[in-house]
Amino acid sequence: MTDWTIILRSMRARLFSTVTTVATVAVAVALMLVLLTMRDAARRAFDKGGGNMHLLLSRDASPLVSVLNGLFYAGSPRAPIKFSEFESFAANNPLVEWAVPVQLGDSYQARYPVVATTPDFFKLFRPEPGADWAIQGHPFEIDFEVVLGSRVASETGLKIGQWITLTHGFPSQDGSGAGLGHEHNQFKYSIVGILEPTGQAYDRAVFTNLMSTWIIHAFDRIEKEAHAGESDEEHADHADDHAHGHDHDHAVAITAADVTEEDKKITNIFVRVRSREGSDASAALPVLFDRLRRGQGFQGGITVAQPKQELDKVWQIVSNVDRIILAIAAAVMLSSGIAIMLALYNSMEQRRRQIAVLRVLGASQSRVLGLVLTESAVIGLLGAATGIALATIGALIAAGIMKRQLGLTIDPTLQPVAMILVAAGTIALASLAGLVPALAAYRTSVMRNLRPIG
Repeated sequence: MTDWTIILRSMRARLFSTVTTVATVAVAVALMLVLLTMRDAARRAFDKGGGNMHLLLSRDASPLVSVLNGLFYAGSPRAPIKFSEFESFAANNPLVEWAVPVQLGDSYQARYPVVATTPDFFKLFRPEPGADWAIQGHPFEIDFEVVLGSRVASETGLKIGQWITLTHGFPSQDGSGAGLGHEHNQFKYSIVGILEPTGQAYDRAVFTNLMSTWIIHAFDRIEKEAHAGESDEEHADHADDHAHGHDHDHAVAITAADVTEEDKKITNIFVRVRSREGSDASAALPVLFDRLRRGQGFQGGITVAQPKQELDKVWQIVSNVDRIILAIAAAVMLSSGIAIMLALYNSMEQRRRQIAVLRVLGASQSRVLGLVLTESAVIGLLGAATGIALATIGALIAAGIMKRQLGLTIDPTLQPVAMILVAAGTIALASLAGLVPALAAYRTSVMRNLRPIG
């Protein structure tokens, strides 16, 4: 009878204890691997968020809020920037390679943010350095054309050539539509393009040109002026009709000619500073950053954010929680080692007679010690293998949640180095846990345990 036969029969004889111990180890391994994988993959996804821009300008409360709102659509920007300020900044600044205006504040179906911008958004800005936009169809070219993010298209089933209407107000986090304004059924947008997945928040956005948004704002302004002399009851009736898309007798066709300078507002400016070809670093960046921080060119000042630095801050915040979760995973793994030790030690009382028989048949004390240690290591190996399988499934589920909730597509592939290290650590911990029961087996008295029972 070989040692492996003895070990396998021993494990089958205690099948329930073996299975539950392996399951405990597997859960600990899976938890550790999923956390390590998601941490690294999420970091890579966040690092891509700033694309090829150097600076993000807004009037949000802080640079971090500016990045969260402007790049991840976490909320509606606080205050607008006059388009004339943007034009002056972009035209008269030799340090700027390009600047792209963006306006946020509207939505589609109370779920998807609308990004109003210019065609330069798709020509100059890149979702990540060196990666161009991939679009089915084409970018918007004229007023009232839209490009859908990949997630918007897949979740709504919308196709190129169909028409949609947009809603005033930014989508609420719970998708309830709380705080949204009315839907503009008077203005139909034609879908002319659908983005290929970028793995970023752009996948859950709807893109259109600035003039289309400004026309709608001009329409609201003119409507408000038309109702200026109405009583509260009449105004409420018209507002209710407007919310349900009913036409007004006094409504007029609005065109770009009706848009005033006051209607032309944006919320963000994407800026890339001049740099050498092929280089992302620029000596002009700190100079421009300092000038903007002092409010040059913008009335009332401007909030200046460097996306990479702000995302590093986000990651530092997340990493503090991450360390706690990793510590919990390590504690779970340690508890699985204790479970192995208890399972094997408790079985010693039932196995002392078997061990005594093995000793009589010629098995040395060192061989008995090796059998118990090997059995412990096998339990660790089975737990590690099962844990890797569970981690693969868990990583796919976590990636799906990240994509659905944040619009981030992350690679859920387990890293080979992490798998090897965690598996090796698990087997070593299991072997260490088996040391106490192995010593108990080593010290088993042959004479005392071969006495007749009863």
